[in-house]
Amino acid sequence: MPETPHIVSDVMTQTVVAVGRDAPFKQIVRTMEQWKVSAMPVLEGEGRVIGVVSEADLLPKEEFRDSDPSLFEQRRRLSDLAKAGALTAEELMSTPAITVHADATLAQAARIMAVRRVKRLPVIDDVGMLQGIVSRADLLKVFLRPDEDIEEEVRRTVVSYLFPAFSHAIHVDVHEGVVTLRGHIRDTSLISVAVRLARAVEGVVDVEPQLTGESAGPVGPEITR
Repeated sequence: MPETPHIVSDVMTQTVVAVGRDAPFKQIVRTMEQWKVSAMPVLEGEGRVIGVVSEADLLPKEEFRDSDPSLFEQRRRLSDLAKAGALTAEELMSTPAITVHADATLAQAARIMAVRRVKRLPVIDDVGMLQGIVSRADLLKVFLRPDEDIEEEVRRTVVSYLFPAFSHAIHVDVHEGVVTLRGHIRDTSLISVAVRLARAVEGVVDVEPQLTGESAGPVGPEITR
C-alpha cells in the first residue's frame, strides 16, 4: 500500500525564536535582526501561541512617523495606523495566529500558506502550545530527496501494489524527480491510478506514463485490399 505522506513534524524547525506579549518594540526589532527572521510567534504563559508579529506589523511605525494621513486614508488603513502607535508585541501582533498541527500533511500546510498568504506557520499541539515552526523552504525540502529513494518507493508502493503479477515487466526511472513508468500491463484502466499514486510520493516533480496494454504492438497504417 502507498506510504503515509510526510507530515509537518518531519520538516519543521523545533528551535523557534519567539517573544512574549509584553516585549517592547525595539526588543522585537533587535531579536529579528539578531536571529535573521522576519516574523516570530508571540507567546503567553508556558508557551501558548496567541499571535504572530512580523516585519509588516513593524513597518507602519516608520511609514507614518512624519506623515499626516488624510481622513480617507485613516479610515482605509485603520489597522496600520493603530500599529504605528503600538509599543508592545501584543499591540503589534496579528491575531489569532495562523497555525498548523504537527501531524498535518505537507500538502495541508502548503494549502494554508497559499490561501492565507503567509510564509511560515507556528506549529502547535492540541492546546495551542508551540512545538516548532514550518516555513515555505521547509516544505520544499521533500524535493531534495534522492532520485534513487523515490524510485525505490514508487516500485514498492505503486508498481508492486497495483501490478503484482507484472511488476517485473514495468520499469521505473527517476531523473530530477520526474518519474517515468514503462512497460506492458493487462488493465490499462489502472494507468491513471498509477500516475496519481506515483505523483503522491513525496519528492516527485511529475510523472510520465509510458505504459501500454499487454497485447499492444506497433500501430501502422491500415492496409485494405
